[in-house]
Amino acid sequence: MFSNSKKSDRIYVTGHINPDTDSIAAAVGYAWLLAERDGLNTVASRAGAINRQTAYVLKKLELDPPSLITDASPRFEYVMRRFDVVTPDRPLNEAWAILSRTGGLAPVVNPDGTPFGMVTGKSLFDFLRKVMGPHPKYQDMTISALFDIPCREAADVDIPRFQPGTRIKDVLNRLLRAEQNEYWVVDEHKRYLGVVRQSDLLNPPRMKVILVDHNEPQQAIASLEDADLLEILDHHRLGNLPTHNPIKFTVDIVGSTSSLVSEKMEESGFSAPPKIAGLLLAGLLSDTLIFHSPTTTDRDRLAAERLARWAFVPGSPLEDETIQSYGDKVVQAGAGLMTQEPEVIVNADMKVYETAGLKFAIAQAETSDIHEIGEFVGKLSAALKDLAAQKGLDFAGLMVTDIVNGSSRLIFVNPPPALEDLPFTPLPDGTLLADGVVSRKKQLLPAVLSLIEE
Repeated sequence: MFSNSKKSDRIYVTGHINPDTDSIAAAVGYAWLLAERDGLNTVASRAGAINRQTAYVLKKLELDPPSLITDASPRFEYVMRRFDVVTPDRPLNEAWAILSRTGGLAPVVNPDGTPFGMVTGKSLFDFLRKVMGPHPKYQDMTISALFDIPCREAADVDIPRFQPGTRIKDVLNRLLRAEQNEYWVVDEHKRYLGVVRQSDLLNPPRMKVILVDHNEPQQAIASLEDADLLEILDHHRLGNLPTHNPIKFTVDIVGSTSSLVSEKMEESGFSAPPKIAGLLLAGLLSDTLIFHSPTTTDRDRLAAERLARWAFVPGSPLEDETIQSYGDKVVQAGAGLMTQEPEVIVNADMKVYETAGLKFAIAQAETSDIHEIGEFVGKLSAALKDLAAQKGLDFAGLMVTDIVNGSSRLIFVNPPPALEDLPFTPLPDGTLLADGVVSRKKQLLPAVLSLIEE
């Protein structure tokens, strides 16, 4: 467990919920650059489950997934202190020695690691009052004899226990009404991890966060308002995310955030390690559909060449690859619908938007054979209806993109009347054929917004 100072100095670099490969790659790559260039205590993190494509890339590159952070609200582990402990049968003088060093408390822990109680100034006074009051013979007891009494006799055993991941704001009001001023922090086996004082809970350190590959509140980790947002690095439309203080904000017109990260590396005179370069290249090739997406720019092609130069080196897991061969494998790893559950498909790469009084989601899935959607339409529509109900959406859509032929089939549930004017071809199964449309960000979303914002 890290000390409080190191914990509060950490900066979490994280992508959007339902992360795609570009989101994961940008978080890992940018966290590495900030640590190398600026000496920051950065931690690459993710806001959701790893999808099939990203899992394939991480396995191929022999990289672990970033840590999972879904909520930015301060937790008990942020203010926990791991004080020295004493066992219940040890003499009270050992607890006194700890108490004098910690500023008023000594944790008493059983031999099996579970908490027994705490010796505090109050518990010690209560013990003396209880023992010496009704027993005159104890009134002549010497201090040394008193300190020979086992710690268990003077410990307060009625101390609440919390997991390190417990959100402080969920229990603060209840704790402020309680009599205790100290609380246990225990692991999943109920073993001692540390102690938290009530005073520490009143003003906990805020999590420091850098967002990559998104800037809209609906796509960010929960309770972001409880964190200190330091920076945003993105390539999407502006989403008016509020901040407490001025921040560094970069939104640029490229096909992937991985491209932006690689540019910053080159500008700083660094080259990414081969595995991180390979991850960034996968994010770039995935987001641009190997340069076939209309979001692709010349900067993305230059970034791909740069990342390939760093990644395809002797000894690297990608030493025998080319940009095209690697891109084919990355894209194919995310394609294929029939092997996935409908609920997984509509949630894997789904983004929520709010505009013109409407809240809606558009998911995207990739396939190498658009015809495989076939009888799957009904199940996908049902999954979209469940998604809309669970998230309180006005409507939801799924964009199934054919990565081979460069077109998409669109499925909408509960669409507003305005979407009847979408410039796509209606098909007998209720889907829309969007020929030449492969980008949710640059092609589909602008068409949807232009109609519902009129």
